[in-house]
Amino acid sequence: MPRAAAPRRYLMCPPTYFAVTYSINPWMNPAKPVDPALALTQWEDLRDRYRALGHTVLVLDPLPGLPDMVYAANGATVVDGRVLGARFAHPERYAEAEAHLDWFRTHGYADLREPVHVNEGEGDFAFTASYLLAGRGFRTSPHAHAEAQEFFGRTVIGLDLVDPRYYHLDTALCVLDDTADEIMYYPDAFSPGSRAVLARLFPHALLATEQDAAAFGLNAVSDGHHVLLPQSATGLFDPLRARGFEPLGMDLSELLKGGGSVKCCTQELRGG
Repeated sequence: MPRAAAPRRYLMCPPTYFAVTYSINPWMNPAKPVDPALALTQWEDLRDRYRALGHTVLVLDPLPGLPDMVYAANGATVVDGRVLGARFAHPERYAEAEAHLDWFRTHGYADLREPVHVNEGEGDFAFTASYLLAGRGFRTSPHAHAEAQEFFGRTVIGLDLVDPRYYHLDTALCVLDDTADEIMYYPDAFSPGSRAVLARLFPHALLATEQDAAAFGLNAVSDGHHVLLPQSATGLFDPLRARGFEPLGMDLSELLKGGGSVKCCTQELRGG
């Protein structure tokens, strides 16, 4: 069955100050140099691909001293024009939260909430037609799940992450169609109980292999038809095509050095 792409609005932040000078996830190694020019080129390729597909990309200005701001998905969660801000787990990223809220204030978003509990935005929150899937175990606090449910009025499904390589939900799970509860995920990133919940709620989900998960293939963005994902996650391309999606491989190898790829660089502005 042919699938239709829905126009989306995304917020991105260029990697002007991107560097790996500390390590707060297993992918970060300060001993491995980052090529800033290549990181910018790869980021621009992703931005331009979104625009070529008919999506709107707005830009958050980066701030010096905040090298991880390029991972814009972590800075807030937006649903129905309502903005739940982030509260980062690591002090190196604390100031990003206010930078995001300032952007939303200046762009006319009136319904803003500064969170009480630690959450890292769309890193650990993913929306399907029926649920707000919420990761926990490494970054986002379980208490943030109740806070998000109360604020958004959406049913929250808590999922326990158990592999430190997949420290955010968006490294282990991607929503392919948010109008039909269609997802793909890597089962071994989750606890046995969470795997059982996912299997019950999404019995027809696409299951990723270890190889494709390790290539960050689940750190992807779908508009309901096109799926932008790391080009090295080759094992996902044919299964996606078989389901009627069009996979588009992207090279974000420099940004992977900080533990992020397509989705980490992309915050979706839903409504508003």
